[in-house]
Amino acid sequence: MGSIIFSMTILVLLAYRGFSVLVLAPAAAMIAVMFSSGESLLGYYTQIFMVKLGDFAVVYFLLFLLSAIFGKLMEISGSAKSIANYASEKIGAEKAILAVVLSCSILTYGGVSLFVVAFAVYPIAVELFKKSDTAKRLIPGAIAIGSFTFTMVALPGTPAIQNAIPAQYFGTNTFAAPGLGIVASVMLFFFGMAWMNRQQKIARSNNEGYGRHEDKIAAIAEDQLPNFWEAVVPIIIVVLVNYVCVKHIFPRMDTAYLQQEKYGSIDIKAVASNWAVIVAVFSAAVFLLIYHCKRLNVIKCLNMGATDSLAPIFNTASVVGYGAVINCLPGFTLIKNWIFSLSSGDPIISGSFITGMLSAVTGSASGGLSISLQMMGPKLLEMAQQSQVNPEALHRIIALSCSTLHALPHNGAIITLLAICGLTHKDSYGDIFVLCLVIPLVTTIATILIYNLCGTF
Repeated sequence: MGSIIFSMTILVLLAYRGFSVLVLAPAAAMIAVMFSSGESLLGYYTQIFMVKLGDFAVVYFLLFLLSAIFGKLMEISGSAKSIANYASEKIGAEKAILAVVLSCSILTYGGVSLFVVAFAVYPIAVELFKKSDTAKRLIPGAIAIGSFTFTMVALPGTPAIQNAIPAQYFGTNTFAAPGLGIVASVMLFFFGMAWMNRQQKIARSNNEGYGRHEDKIAAIAEDQLPNFWEAVVPIIIVVLVNYVCVKHIFPRMDTAYLQQEKYGSIDIKAVASNWAVIVAVFSAAVFLLIYHCKRLNVIKCLNMGATDSLAPIFNTASVVGYGAVINCLPGFTLIKNWIFSLSSGDPIISGSFITGMLSAVTGSASGGLSISLQMMGPKLLEMAQQSQVNPEALHRIIALSCSTLHALPHNGAIITLLAICGLTHKDSYGDIFVLCLVIPLVTTIATILIYNLCGTF
């Protein structure tokens, strides 16, 4: 157990100091193995770390590649700048942070992957932050509020995987406990915005400005920009195609062939979400290429997008490999048993505590939630029935719990976000810590208290 905590500490501290996760993740994993297992270091590295890294890259490579190309096309076509100009005009240039948060919220609540949102919104955020002379280091925080908080676990009906997993164990659905979800969403949004507005005021009082950064954002004359409605069409395509594929096309397709061994003997449900996002982003990218063919250098766009996708996917895959190694060590079993031994007889408090702690160890909200419910889901439901706790409240609060302690520096989504923005943990992690850990933790505790006082609504 001590070796795992030590390796996580090394990973967290050095990541914050600016060391690349590509180097840190395998090094930290081997440190954990070295001090907790007498087995081969090379065996863990080649058969566990690299295999799981490769599995992640295989599953998500096309998604990252298409997302990066889509983001680059939005930028070079002038669509991102056009949307930024419209947002500045309607919301106000000084409200760049709010514009980014709302953009991310609409996309994620529409079912668009967090990775796609980060790639698509980043060039818009750059334009908005430059126009308002807002510090660039605040961009990851703004994207995080709209993508990693209320639209991920709180807002009723959100299609995020973190909101879908509990339904499998508690017989609920993604709209579980809508009243509690809305209250939690309001808290996450307003507390998050209050923090970011405070940070913006501090940056301006220090005359920080946008800062000197090599953004490599295409410079396009105002008279060459598409109008707002032309610019927003690709984003509408992403949301609509994603929805239609998941709800109508894939469920009606004959996918019996997927049961063949060469396809992994899987069910369409296991891949439908990933397929839908791939088709949606591909469709939007094709639209951009056709509609703006006269103003785009296709080869340049494709090459730059492909290059931009590499760092985010391999940074994230390295952390996945690290988590796989930790999960295989004897000390991880001790940690899980210790966490479960501390749980109380209250299903909500027990489930929240276990889920939060496992999310912290794995550095993943969905990972911690999955492990927690795989081991304790039926037991928690039984406890809830015995103590007359509403399963919908259990669903909503445990979903909220996975969004608390997961946001440590080794979280894969955070590492991807920082890589896309070209910033380091030292630049922006402080805000992410408050927005994605402290505020969700306070919100979860407050939601538990509200449920105990008012029940489910």
